[in-house]
Parts: sequence; structure tokens; C-alpha cells
Amino acid sequence: MQALIFDVDGTLADTEAAHRQAFNAAFAEAGLDWHWDEPLYTRLLSVAGGKERLLHYWRMADPEEAAGSRVSEVIDAVHAIKTRHYAALLREGGLPLRPGIARLIGEANDAGLPVAIATTTTPANLDALLSTPFGADWRHRFAAVCDGHTTPVKKPAPDVYFDVLQRLGLSGNDCIAFEDSANGLRAARAARIPTIVTPTAYTAHHDFDDALRVLPHLGDADEPLALHATHEPCTLVDLATLRRWHGNTLFPGAAVKPASFATPGGLPVGTLHPTVRR
Repeated sequence: MQALIFDVDGTLADTEAAHRQAFNAAFAEAGLDWHWDEPLYTRLLSVAGGKERLLHYWRMADPEEAAGSRVSEVIDAVHAIKTRHYAALLREGGLPLRPGIARLIGEANDAGLPVAIATTTTPANLDALLSTPFGADWRHRFAAVCDGHTTPVKKPAPDVYFDVLQRLGLSGNDCIAFEDSANGLRAARAARIPTIVTPTAYTAHHDFDDALRVLPHLGDADEPLALHATHEPCTLVDLATLRRWHGNTLFPGAAVKPASFATPGGLPVGTLHPTVRR
């Protein structure tokens, strides 16, 4: 195990409620009669990317208008307003990192183990979220940061993970990824990275069969023990635990599962290395 790679939204922090609030504030400011309640937003999260989500909903709400010539311009404007509202929400109240995140990143930094970010959110959203817990120079904690600016192709495509691996100079088998959603898991596994999933209320219903572990959170000393869907105790996940789990991901005679993605050029990305099912 030579690096840790973290998704952001839902993984580093439970951000989706704030995103939903920011979207609704943007709709009101832009004069749109749209409102995304929690059940609707949960369904819309199957579409990765804020702008892509806006277009998808617009096509659902008014297909004819969504085919207009100014759609892209309007979506860019609404998304910019939403980003401003999201940043303001985080500045006003902050948003705590999920249990174990700051601790584990600190342990990795102290041990000299590279930590990276693989997300398709915007750089502005990253700054808004991470400046509070890690300070204005938060990027110094990460060996690589790939986001929606550096990698515009969204998950579940694995592009952002391939970009991170290239910057780290590592293969997928050398790392562990952390995700919260099925789209994120599929992206990481398509890049052959063993993946730990910590779902949120928005993603608990997703299929995580290909995950290395599924846990409520990574654990902090003051967090009560919990169980995930398969009743496995949630332990305090430290580097020693991760190294042990990572060492068990490959074993002789294991079946190899085909990847479900192709590269943009149409060539298969290869096969995913096996994981120990639990």
C-alpha cells in the first residue's frame, strides 16, 4: 500500500445536504420554479456532476426547452450561482469532516504516505470545504489533487483515478481508494484500486458488492461502535489496518472479474484485480 486516494463529496464530508440547499437557493435567485426535495435529490445523485445533474433534470422537467440553443449558457450561470451559495454556506457554518478522515490523513502525512484526491467537483468547492479543517494551504497535505477542472469526464468513468495514478507514478493495485457511492466505487475499481466505501444516507441503498470493505465511517476514538449492512463491527481504521486489508486483496487462484468500462477510445481498460469478499 503506497498511497491513499479520497473522493470528496460524501466521503471526506457529508456535503450533499449543503449542495441541495445551494441548488435550491440558486434556483430561487435565477427565477426558476424548481425545487429539489430530498427524495428527488437522492435520485438525481445517480447523475455525476452538478452541471450534468442540472441538464438531466431540465430534460425531465421540460424536454422541449432543454433542447434550446442557450441551455449550456443558462446551466453555466445557474451552476456558478449555486457554487457561490455553497461556498457561503460552508463559510458561515463550516461542515465537519466525517469521522476518521482528519485522523487518517494526519497519520498518513506523518508516516510520509502520499495522500491524493480524486473528485469531479470544482476547485472552488474543494477550497470551500477543506480550507476550514486544514487551513488555506490544505493542498500541501496532498501529493495529487485531481478535480473537475483537471479531469472533466465524470465518474463512474475512471478517468480521474487514472489521472491521479499517473501523477503519483503508481498502479491501482498500489493504492486504496475511499468512496461513498456506487458511481465512485465503479470508477475506482475500473482503475483497479481496492476501495473502501463509507456510505451516507443518500447512498446507503447503492450496490457495493465490489468494495473491499463497507463501513459506516473510518472511526474516531470518541465515536461509538457501529455496524454496517453485513453486521461487521466498525473499527478504528488506521494505517496498520489498511495495510492488512490491502495485503489480503490479492491471493493465489482468485478469479478475475472483467472491468465494465472502456476507455474514451473504446479499448477495454483490462481486468480488475480480485478482492476478498466479505
